[in-house]
Amino acid sequence: MYAKKYLFKLYYIASKQFFGSQRQKVNITIEECLIDTLINKNYIKDAENSKFEVASRTDRFVSARGAALSFVSLKKPILMEINSALPREIGLWAHALVQNDFLSRYNAIYRHYKYFLPIRKGGSYKDEKLNFKLMKKACKELEGRHDFTNFYKKGKEEVKTVRDILLASLRKENNCIIFDFKSRAFLRQQIRRMIAIILEMGRGKIDYAEYLNLFNPSITVSYQPADPRGLILWDVKYDETIRFINDTKSIERMNTFFLEQEIKYSYKNKLFSIMQHNNVS
Repeated sequence: MYAKKYLFKLYYIASKQFFGSQRQKVNITIEECLIDTLINKNYIKDAENSKFEVASRTDRFVSARGAALSFVSLKKPILMEINSALPREIGLWAHALVQNDFLSRYNAIYRHYKYFLPIRKGGSYKDEKLNFKLMKKACKELEGRHDFTNFYKKGKEEVKTVRDILLASLRKENNCIIFDFKSRAFLRQQIRRMIAIILEMGRGKIDYAEYLNLFNPSITVSYQPADPRGLILWDVKYDETIRFINDTKSIERMNTFFLEQEIKYSYKNKLFSIMQHNNVS
C-alpha cells in the first residue's frame, strides 16, 4: 500500500464562512475543508491515522500565503486534483516528500507574519498623525528574548510566555504600513496585540516609558488586538533539507484568484475614495 508523508504549502483567504484555521465541533474552518477534501479524493481515510498536522493555527479573518501542513498520503499527490475540490479561497501550491517522523509544526525554523495597515496620505491613521520614527523604535525593542505576558490573549491553560523574536520591523509603502514579524513560535494574538500597542504609542496614547514597562511580567496590562483582517501568515520556514516542488498550475490558479479579487475590491476602493473626496466634477 502506498503510504508516504508529504509537507505542503498552502494559501487561504479569510472570509466570513471560515471560523479560523483550527478544527471546531460546529463551525466551518480551513482545516475541516482540507480534511474533507482529502478524504473525498482518497488521499487519507481520516485525520488521526494520516497524521494530519498544520504548522500554525490562525484566528478568524487571518489569511495565509505560505502556510504549511503535512499528512501521510495514500497516493502520490496531484495538487490540482485536490484544489479542484476546494473553495477558491484555499489552495495547495507546493509539496515536499518528508520522513515519517517529520512534524510540520515542530520542525519549522520560524514563522513569518506580515500585517498591513492602511493609512491616509501624509501618514495619518484615524485622522491622527502617527509618530512613525517612535513606532520603528518600538518594533526594534521587541526583538530578542522577552517575556510577553502583556502581549497575548490569556487562556485557561498555562503557557510559557518567554519568546524569541527574530525580526520585528515596519515600513511605509504607498498608503500602507507593513509590519514584519519572525519567530519560531508566537503566543495567541501576540502579533495583533503588539501592533495595537505600537499604534497606541504612535498615536500618542501611551509614552515610551509605559511601553517598556509592558515587558515587566509582574505588571498586568491588557490591550485589545488589532484588526485580524490585516494579518497574513506569510511563510513557514524549514531547513535546507526540505525541498519544495512548486506546482505551476496550482500557482496559476492561486494568482488568477488573487487578481480577480484585486480587481473586484479595487472598484469598491475607488468608489469610496471618489465619494469621500468628491473630486470628480
